[in-house]
Formats: sequence, structure tokens, C-alpha cells
Amino acid sequence: MNAQPLPQAAAFIIDLDGTLVDTLGDFVAVLGAVFGELGLPLVDRAFVERTVGKGSEHLIRTTLAHVGAEAALYDTAWLRYQAHYRQMNGQFSAVYPGVLEGLQRLRALGRPMACLTNKPAAFARELLQRKGLDGFFDRVFGGDDFERKKPDPLPLIKTCEALGVSPASAWMIGDSANDAAAARAAGCTTVLVRYGYNHGEAIETVPASQYLDRLDQLQLPGELSDCARA
Repeated sequence: MNAQPLPQAAAFIIDLDGTLVDTLGDFVAVLGAVFGELGLPLVDRAFVERTVGKGSEHLIRTTLAHVGAEAALYDTAWLRYQAHYRQMNGQFSAVYPGVLEGLQRLRALGRPMACLTNKPAAFARELLQRKGLDGFFDRVFGGDDFERKKPDPLPLIKTCEALGVSPASAWMIGDSANDAAAARAAGCTTVLVRYGYNHGEAIETVPASQYLDRLDQLQLPGELSDCARA
């Protein structure tokens, strides 16, 4: 796929789930606890992997529909989900290889950095702290910090405002079509990792300036090879 033009990066905005931390185990465990208490069928890891990425509300509603449960159970499921996630947050997750090294390199550049996720903000900040990643970011924004979530561009636009940069000078690093759509609509440069959760689709089907196997492989202007942009 042809690469997009690569402007200088004035700031880096990085997704959390599927980009920095493999949190699939947390989602599976929490949904298992919630649906078990409600007497509903459990879903497997593959279903969760295809479904995460659009916020907890979407995950719960989609999972209820998948198992044939009444939509009216949503409020009860949401409250139980919050309680279980608060308890399990980070217990069944791991930082991806190359993330720590990649964040150290980006932080050393001295440019503003933000973590932007559709996960509720309190859970996001707690997870970053538990995994030792919180110190890399100037700002952390969750799915409940703005009126709309990714793939809407609003969270990216607002994050750029908070960092004091224009969207055209910011790089969005994520793992899914949601991240890419938000970045494209906001006018940010898009970088995607290959190892995350893209709803069961190959990430190379989504236009981006770079595709990474590890975050520490990110290449800046002047470093980018034909291989990295292919």
C-alpha cells in the first residue's frame, strides 16, 4: 500500500489497548465474571478480540446481543463490568515487547506525548500506572473525557489542543481502523502496529504512513526506509 507523506512530528498521541498493552486477557476475564453472574453464556477470546476497540459500552452491548440476551440487561451489566474491571485491571495484561524502549526513545525527543484511548479514563490512568508507563505521558485521555469516541476525530482534535499542537503536526500511533479513521479525519499522520486488535482484519488494509512490528521500530523523517513504508 502506498505510504502517506511524512511530516515532522511535533507531538505523539498513542493508543493504549492493543498498542501499548495487551489487555485482551483483562477483557475476557471481566466479561466472564459479569456474564457468569448474570447466568449468560460466556464468549471466547476470539470474539472479544474482534469486538474491543470502540469503548466499553460498545463491547458490553455487542456481547449481550451476541449471546442473545435482552438489551435491557445493559445497565446491570455495565455496573458489574465497572466493578469487576476496577478489581482486575491489569491482572491479565502485559506490556508489548518494544513498548518501553519505544516510549523511552520518544520521550527523549522532548516532544509532547499523550495517551488517547476509548477505555474509561480512570481505568486507563490506573493501567498505565500499574504497568509503569504513566510517566511517559503529558496527558492521558479516556473515552469518557469527550462527547464522542474514536473513530470520531473529536478526541484527537481536543488532545492536540491540550498538547498545544496542530493536528497536521501530530502523529497518531494505534492498532486499528478506529485509530486510523480518527487520525485521518483530524488530519494527523497515522502509524499502525501489526500486533493489536483490528476487528479480525489485517492492519495493512488500513492506510497508514508506517506499519510496525514493535513500537521501538518507529522511524522519523530522515530515517524512513522504503522497506518501512512499503
